[in-house]
Amino acid sequence: MEIKELNRELREKSLRRIDKKSPPELAASWSSEDLLYSGPGRTIFMVLPTSGCAWALSGSGGCTMCSYVADSPLEAVSAEEMLEIFHEHFEKQIQRQALEGPTAVKLFVSGSFLNPKEVPAEARRKILKSLADYPEIEEVVVESRPEYVIEEVLQECCEALPGKIFEVAMGLETGDERRRMNIINKGFSNAEFERAVQTIQELKSEYPIRSKAYLLVKPILTSEKEAIIDAIQSAEYAEQSGVDRISFCPSTIHKGTLMEILWRKGSYQPPWIWSVMEIIRRVRSLAKIPVIMDTAGFGTRRGPYNCKKCNSALKEMIIQSNITQTIPEDFECECRSKWLAEVEYSGITGSPSNLN
Repeated sequence: MEIKELNRELREKSLRRIDKKSPPELAASWSSEDLLYSGPGRTIFMVLPTSGCAWALSGSGGCTMCSYVADSPLEAVSAEEMLEIFHEHFEKQIQRQALEGPTAVKLFVSGSFLNPKEVPAEARRKILKSLADYPEIEEVVVESRPEYVIEEVLQECCEALPGKIFEVAMGLETGDERRRMNIINKGFSNAEFERAVQTIQELKSEYPIRSKAYLLVKPILTSEKEAIIDAIQSAEYAEQSGVDRISFCPSTIHKGTLMEILWRKGSYQPPWIWSVMEIIRRVRSLAKIPVIMDTAGFGTRRGPYNCKKCNSALKEMIIQSNITQTIPEDFECECRSKWLAEVEYSGITGSPSNLN
């Protein structure tokens, strides 16, 4: 059975099992220290409920590692309800901590903020205009697949945020087109990604607009050594394509995905944190743009891991290095020798299991 067919079947099964929740129940928000273009600051994160990622719901099965569509109501959310949820969570965050100093707002949906079928154009416009009223907010970040990165839409977004940086983050995942299409099942080519980045580049003379690439560390059917090499090469490709920032996302196991099936059968493991450290050291020494390494899930059963002695220490080192954009210092732990052995001797993590 081909990956795409299997992935589609798994997605259909997982969507049938979803315990549906209302849009307000699916919304979330929080804030933390972060690196802005101007330097260290605070970011307010908001997860807004939408009808769900169009790619995941298209019959393609979506990406082999992602289950965010399961956190959607799977039906249209009106502009009025989305705006109400946005204002409720934004007010909650600024009441918890007043806006002081450089601040960014990151707006997450399960798919593409720029797709009007997921986020109504009216809601998108009013959300951005409301953020324009706060001088402390320096940048607003949204996520989108490349096909929705259209000049007219970008102009509308930038004009709603006069003087503020508007960044579009795209899930490139890897610079290896074969891996992206056939293993991750992302559904877009290098040419499509490059077109989207170029569209953003061409608007820089008029607006403070930026682009960011998300890169996945260790897709399925990828050995530890290949994961390190692919991540470094993908960062080089992303920078050469013209993105302004790179954000690495080490794999974590999402429920209802092909990645989870392989993990349960012993045919996949998330990357070692040592691999993440190696990637960040090598990429930061080469890249001329900011590089962030996400630490979600570090040290957990479903996330990147080393051993209990060093998981937390290395996670904290990476978080601090994200803020300072420095190369993490050397660190020693007895589990490092096990990681070195796996990098040296492991082949491609294929699956001998019967996946039917």
